[in-house]
Amino acid sequence: MLWLNDYFNFRIVADYADVFLEGIVNTVWISLICLALSVFFGVFLALMRMSRTGIVWRIAAAYIQFIRATPLLIQIYLVYYGLPHLIGNFFNEMQTGIIALTLHTTPFMAEIIRAGIISVPRTQTEGAMAVGMSRSKTMFHIVLPQAIAKLISPLLGQAVILLKDTSLLSIIAVFELMGAGLLMFSETVSAAESYVTTALCYLTIYLLMLIISGFIQRKLGGTAVNN
Repeated sequence: MLWLNDYFNFRIVADYADVFLEGIVNTVWISLICLALSVFFGVFLALMRMSRTGIVWRIAAAYIQFIRATPLLIQIYLVYYGLPHLIGNFFNEMQTGIIALTLHTTPFMAEIIRAGIISVPRTQTEGAMAVGMSRSKTMFHIVLPQAIAKLISPLLGQAVILLKDTSLLSIIAVFELMGAGLLMFSETVSAAESYVTTALCYLTIYLLMLIISGFIQRKLGGTAVNN
């Protein structure tokens, strides 16, 4: 294995272990916050998209199409430079990054949740309303739990995409895993060590998510995420 030292300096990587650890923690933390927020808002966006009120579903559809039609990089810049002009400098770089990623991920989560809602048999809704449940209670107590249980796999798949998307936050000086790799490269000019280590860290997080996904799927039934 000593021949590897001619191509990859493990000592430099060891010197930056704390930097990469901080980057991993920040990446996971940002991903979890954005995942929770995007699922929460995604439920309401999905319901708006399914609304019978024209203006409501058109607003939801326009938002979804805008996010799909524009690159995430542009969306991050729009939020980073646009929010201060609209509401002032109330958010730091990490908070701004979380807002941008949540705005980006919510429509995708909404479409996944909408597909799950549609997949629930109509007889479930009719049965609940027949025993006196209101439409809103039927949706939140009968339909949504069944829909989300069916969508664990695609939701986790979107979570993997979200995890990788956090790397773009380095362009607005958010210190996450990609930021750790860029810092190491700027200080050592060791491209292989910086970017291979970054890639291996992302791979490690992904494999852990794969294990968690498999465990959840075995509990609920279905197929593990395979993105």
